Amino acid sequence: MSPKPMARPGGRSARVQESVHAAVRELVGEVGRDALTVPMVAARAGVTPSTIYRRWGDLQELLSDVAVERLRPETDPPDLGSLRADLDAWAEQFLDEMASPPGRAYIRDALLGDPGGANAGQCSAYAAEQIDAVLNRAVLRREPVPDTELLIDRVVAPIMYRILFRPGRLDAEYARALVTNALHGSEGGGSRRTSAVRGPATASAET
Repeated sequence: MSPKPMARPGGRSARVQESVHAAVRELVGEVGRDALTVPMVAARAGVTPSTIYRRWGDLQELLSDVAVERLRPETDPPDLGSLRADLDAWAEQFLDEMASPPGRAYIRDALLGDPGGANAGQCSAYAAEQIDAVLNRAVLRREPVPDTELLIDRVVAPIMYRILFRPGRLDAEYARALVTNALHGSEGGGSRRTSAVRGPATASAET
């Protein structure tokens, strides 16, 4: 769940965000999340509290912004040579990271400070981008692939539901069972074979 460089405004705005995010991460490790205050973060980051309030609104929205950044995947899923192997490995890693104590804390913060749903949507987009990377490779290997949304519904959604509401059976076997269900279920009509690479990789594949 290490952050990946994001497209952010340059100059002072980017520096402020970087320093404030770093201050939050450091202070959470030192004093704990519950003891954190905006003045503490501002002092550590070298900015005024008003700067934080103006940009993030309140502490919860700041924590939500930090959480979304921390939930951003660092790299593409590993290429293990087949769609099934790639999906198994990705689902196991996704479950392991999201169900870990830091992952649960990031999920909680991302949702609590996001009344409009934008951060939740961004986290969902991260998962979709990772799945697309796996499916793009499978297409290039000429494997039949299911739709991204089917995998979101049958793999990602059950994992997140259990993490949030029924935190049991969260292990690699469960992740693999979800992948099996998704792939077998897609054979009835949700699966498709295509020569076109999906998503942003399309242009590079056609050149």
